[in-house]
Amino acid sequence: MRRRKPAPTPFAPLEARELVEAPGPWRLMLEARAPWEYAAMVAAAPWLNRLPTGDGHPVIVYPGLGAADFTTLPLRSFLRQRGYTPYAWKQGFNFGPKHGVLEGCREQLQQVASRHREPASLVGWSLGGVYARELAKEQPAHVRCVITLGTPFNGHPRATNAWRFYELVSGQSTHDPALIEQIRGLPPCPTTSIYSKTDGVVAWQCSLNPAHARAENIEVHASHLGMGMNPLALFAIADRLRQSPQAWQPFDAKGARRWFYKVTHHSPVQAQAQAER
Repeated sequence: MRRRKPAPTPFAPLEARELVEAPGPWRLMLEARAPWEYAAMVAAAPWLNRLPTGDGHPVIVYPGLGAADFTTLPLRSFLRQRGYTPYAWKQGFNFGPKHGVLEGCREQLQQVASRHREPASLVGWSLGGVYARELAKEQPAHVRCVITLGTPFNGHPRATNAWRFYELVSGQSTHDPALIEQIRGLPPCPTTSIYSKTDGVVAWQCSLNPAHARAENIEVHASHLGMGMNPLALFAIADRLRQSPQAWQPFDAKGARRWFYKVTHHSPVQAQAQAER
C-alpha cells in the first residue's frame, strides 16, 4: 500500500512553500479584463453610492509594482465619495523599496496621523500591500486597519509573474528567506486580504492570512490589474473601513453576499494540501 506523503505544515521550510506556482498563461491572459472592471465600477456607481458613509478618518492608498498614484485615483475617488479622507502615497512609480521609499512612507504615516489626531487606515494594492503591512507593524499606534488587494505576503515571491520585473526595477533579489519570514507576520491590527483565484499575476495562495481573530481573507472575482476598481472589491473595502477597531467583526458573507464573496481562514500551505487531496 502506497503511503501518502504528509502535507507540509505552516512552519515547513521555505522550499516546501515553493510548491505554489505562479499563475499560468491562461490566467495571465485574463488580466485583459481590467478595463471591463473599470466599466463595471462606473455602471455600479448608483449602487455603490447608496453605501453608508464613513466617519472621515484618513486612508493612505499604496499602488502596486510599477504603478503610480494615477492607478489608485478611482479607488481614492470612491473613498472620498464615501466620506473618508484618502491620501496618495506621492512617491512616483512604485519600483520597490529603493532608497528613501520606506522612509517617505514612515514620515507620511506619522504626518497624516498627527494631522487628523487619529490612526489612519492603510490600503495597499499588490506590492503596496506589503508596505501597508510592514508600516502597521512598525507604527501600530498610527494604524487603524490594513486592507490589501492581491498582495503576495505569504509564500515565496517567485509564485508570482512579476518577480523578474521586481528584481529588474528594484535591484533586489526576491530570494531572501529572512525577509520573506518577516513579511509573513501579521500586523497587530485588523487585517483584511482581498484576493482572487483568477488573479493572473499573483498566486492566490500567497494572499492568504493565517487563521486569527482579527485577520481575514475575502475572495472576489477580479483580475489583479483591475482589483482596485472592481465594484465587488470596492464594496468590501467600504465595509471593512466602517468597522470600529475596538469592535471589529469579520466580513459577513451570508445571505445574498454568498453569491459574490467567499471568506477563507487558512494558510497557503494548508490550501495547497487541500488542493492535493
